[in-house]
Amino acid sequence: MQTLLDVFQIILLFFAFAFIHSLMASLKIKSAIKEKFGNKIAFYRLIYNLISFLTFGLFLYFSPKPHQIVYEIPYPYDFIIFGLQILALLGLLWSIKYTNWKEFLGVSQIQKYFNQNYNEQWDENYSLRKDGPYQICRHPIYLFSILFIALKPYMTVFYFTLTLLIILYFYIGSYFEEKKLELLFGREYLEYKNQVSRIFPIKWLVKRLI
Repeated sequence: MQTLLDVFQIILLFFAFAFIHSLMASLKIKSAIKEKFGNKIAFYRLIYNLISFLTFGLFLYFSPKPHQIVYEIPYPYDFIIFGLQILALLGLLWSIKYTNWKEFLGVSQIQKYFNQNYNEQWDENYSLRKDGPYQICRHPIYLFSILFIALKPYMTVFYFTLTLLIILYFYIGSYFEEKKLELLFGREYLEYKNQVSRIFPIKWLVKRLI
C-alpha cells in the first residue's frame, strides 16, 4: 500500500514540474513577455533553463524513492543492455551536434543583447531541421533520451515510474511543440510530418525493410 502511495506522490510531483515547464515554453507566455519587456526576452531562455533545473531538482528531492526491484536482467545479458544504452548515448550526442547549444542554454541571446544586435521575435531562433538524425524522426533527442533512460539492466519502482513519466511527457510535449512549429513553418512542416515519424522511427524503419 505504501508503495502505491509513493508512486501516486511521484506522479503528482512530476506533473507539477511538467506543468510549469510546459507553461513557460508556450508561445502565449513568450508573446506576453515580449510585449511587456521587448528585447529583454533575450534573457528568458536562460531563466527558463534555470527554473527548469531548479524545479526538476525539487521534484527529485521531495519525491519518495521506493527501492523495490521491478526487474533485474542477469549476467551476462545485462552487458547487452548496457551496450545498447551506450549506442543510445552515442545517438543522443549525434543529435546534439545538430543543435545550437549556446542558443539552447540562452548564452548567445544574452551576448546578442549586450552587443545590441538582438532582433529575434522569441527567446530563441527557431529553425526547421531535416538533416542528420532528423531524417530518422522529428524528435531524435527525445528518441535517444528515451532509449538511454529505458535501457537499464535493472529497475527500481522509482526509476521505472520516472521512466514512464518521462516517456509520456516527451510524447505529449512533442505534440504541443509541433503545434508551435506548424504555426511558425506552416506547410513546410506539415509536409515534413507526413514523411518522418514523430519520435519512434516507424516510417524510417519501414522504408528500409521494403
